[in-house]
Amino acid sequence: MTAAYHWLFVPLTLGLAMAMAIMETLYVVKKDEFWKKAAKFWIKLFAINFAVGIATGIILEFEFGTNWSNYSWFVGDMFGAPLAIEGILAFFMEATFFAVMFFGWEKVSPKFHLASTWLTGIGATISAYWILVANGWMQNPVGTTFNPDTVRSEMASAAAFWQVISNPVAVSKFCHSVTSGWVTGGIFVVGVSAWYLLKNRHIEFAKRSMLIGVIVGLVGSGAVMLSGDSSGVHAAEFQPMKLAAAEGLKDGGKRASFTIIPGVKIPGMLSVLATHKLDGFVPGINDILNGYTDDEGNVIPSVADKMAMGREALDALATYRERKDSDPAAAAAALEVLRANERYMGYGHLEKPEDIVPPVGVVFWAFRLMIGFGMLIALVLLLCAIGLWKDKLGSWKWLLWAGIICIPLAYITGQCGWIVAEVGRQPWTIQGILPVNVAISSLSAAAVKTTFFVFLAVFALFLVIEIRILLGAIRKGPDFVEPEKR
Repeated sequence: MTAAYHWLFVPLTLGLAMAMAIMETLYVVKKDEFWKKAAKFWIKLFAINFAVGIATGIILEFEFGTNWSNYSWFVGDMFGAPLAIEGILAFFMEATFFAVMFFGWEKVSPKFHLASTWLTGIGATISAYWILVANGWMQNPVGTTFNPDTVRSEMASAAAFWQVISNPVAVSKFCHSVTSGWVTGGIFVVGVSAWYLLKNRHIEFAKRSMLIGVIVGLVGSGAVMLSGDSSGVHAAEFQPMKLAAAEGLKDGGKRASFTIIPGVKIPGMLSVLATHKLDGFVPGINDILNGYTDDEGNVIPSVADKMAMGREALDALATYRERKDSDPAAAAAALEVLRANERYMGYGHLEKPEDIVPPVGVVFWAFRLMIGFGMLIALVLLLCAIGLWKDKLGSWKWLLWAGIICIPLAYITGQCGWIVAEVGRQPWTIQGILPVNVAISSLSAAAVKTTFFVFLAVFALFLVIEIRILLGAIRKGPDFVEPEKR
């Protein structure tokens, strides 16, 4: 709940940062006061959103200690590094240049102010990168070694650190998340501008702002499609159960079909998307449960076999820690067994094979809503570009309403994407290594319920306040144009 709430603010921060930086760049290059005043308006909306986003992000980091203490102990050496870098480098960079951007219009030169605006957006983007490095590692744990003496997953060298930050899952997730933020920011600018056009207010401001929003949104839409393709390939390679759940695929095979909606399929499309080969093998839920042979001829054990090897690894770990001082020979033998079965150690904590199947219905429909709404938003952006080019927006009122409606749809799209990413990898906190039931703190159900509903109430209050302030600023409009008579 807290992660989903935080993600209400991050995409708009990333997208608006791009739009307002472009507007201010036009002011500095063209010496046109219009773009300065336009940038000021969108920066004001950015600041309102930015403030609440920071507050919700801080809460998330505290939760690693309160709710996920076992997880934090197990991966603290690895997980703490990107979070610390994010806090020291990116967050301070954002905060410093945000102050100059928001308060320094008449105090610094135009070029210095422009640099501050760009650096605020770049800082937000870098911040997202380090967070997504951490999240990408949870999806595809690379660069770390399990230390049986400390019972922790540790980075042993600088090379391992570079492996973590260049993790292909993290890179594609970063590109996908940031560019989806561009889409959200772009359609937000388009939707607000459309409202002004419907109200016959600030016409010139609305049209020129909409043009910037369309450019940012369309570039973001194209990049989202490209990064989404790589995300699908990585899911097939590193998280096949997530892909199977997203497709509702019970039994896989070659030339697997992509399901648009139940009963409507495109033959062979899933294999192309997942493997970039028409004959590529895509395992289904039953294949993963029962074991299968992949395209490379590798035999993937059944979940029951993985659970048996995982329990053998856990038993060997217990023996090693018990005997390492009193019986070195027995400890060495146990360590050898542990290393042979270590990759499946997380499976030893599962109760039954079916535990690795996430809520298929939730992931399946979230995936389709994400794609469907994303394509609809891209279409509306394209039609708005055509309307601006032909100067038809005044008569295409249906399109202006579509632009407004697409604002909440953009948020739903982003939330659905994270549902696919996070619910789709259940029951794993760290893919294949640490299930949720082992990662959590020892808290009573009453304590969890109490804090959950307290946060829910506080967050709901913050959201209502933020929306009211945003709507008030939008109704007031840009300061430099008086509302025309209606």
